[in-house]
Amino acid sequence: MDQAGFDCRTCGACCATSADWPRFSLEPDEQLDRIPEALVKADLSGMRCEGDRCLALSGTIGEAAACTIYALRPEVCRECQPGDPECDLARATHGMAPLSEAEIASGRS
Repeated sequence: MDQAGFDCRTCGACCATSADWPRFSLEPDEQLDRIPEALVKADLSGMRCEGDRCLALSGTIGEAAACTIYALRPEVCRECQPGDPECDLARATHGMAPLSEAEIASGRS
């Protein structure tokens, strides 16, 4: 769960918006070593993507998407919060409206 009880783990828009976005920055080596090698870019700079979609993302955007390495996800993924500008941009990219304050409070996407 994230801000105000909203569970963003079912949306997935932020995980399928930019191949440059899921990069590594502040993660300790111990955390990075636990991410499956097949999901890490060859240059070790971040998560591997297919197009703009992170390979760790499973499911359908906006319906039932989930990060397969949620507990190990990069810091940049942890920082994106429901309703923040990055969330709004990602949702717009996938044709979804920004989350309302009521949706964030109720946990609906």
